[in-house]
Amino acid sequence: MIEIIPAILPKNYEDLKNKIALVRGIVPVVQIDICDGIFVPSKTWPFSTGGAEDYNFHRILNEEEGMPFWEDIDFEFDLMVVDAVKNFDLYTKLGAKNIIFHLEAVGDLKEFKNFLEGIDMYIREMMKIGISININTSLEQIFPLINNVDFVQFMGIEKVGFQGQEFNKKVLENIKILKERFPDLVISVDGGVNFETVPLLIEAGAMKLIIGSTIFNTDDIVGTIEEFKNLG
Repeated sequence: MIEIIPAILPKNYEDLKNKIALVRGIVPVVQIDICDGIFVPSKTWPFSTGGAEDYNFHRILNEEEGMPFWEDIDFEFDLMVVDAVKNFDLYTKLGAKNIIFHLEAVGDLKEFKNFLEGIDMYIREMMKIGISININTSLEQIFPLINNVDFVQFMGIEKVGFQGQEFNKKVLENIKILKERFPDLVISVDGGVNFETVPLLIEAGAMKLIIGSTIFNTDDIVGTIEEFKNLG
């Protein structure tokens, strides 16, 4: 059974709230792309509106309010930022069900592995940890980390941090290689996921499909999500 997760690149808090509202009650999980303008050129909330000084972000961190519609939906935070490890505790305060680190942004991989091994067991029971890898990064770099993560996210595009990019078929081979080596591993794909590529991704072994523009640019979000689910 595949999982369809809408992806949101929030321009600001209102944009975040409005897009979550569009899929509230339709899906159990949304992915929120947090981009700092350093690891990737684009900036999203809260970096686009002041970072830690953003009013709503500040209130959420201080537990004065929760994420929009947190009672009805779980959040997967895709941390396209350079400070994900350093500020892990801060990002967990957003109420994440899943947190995704990008391999290319975490620095020394041995130190990152030690960080993963040192995460408090209570936190690991409350959330799942994923590692994302870019299309042109050597796949072997991720092998030593597999036992310390719950899933791997492949980027299906080259220009990370932007929606509507062209799908790169190289990801299909990467999925097959990883699935053959680690058959029980949950594999997610973000970028270039649409009605043409979904059958190919499922056949290759992907189980979680992160979809942004194809969902939010349609006039029938419910029907579009159902159509994607039926492909699985």
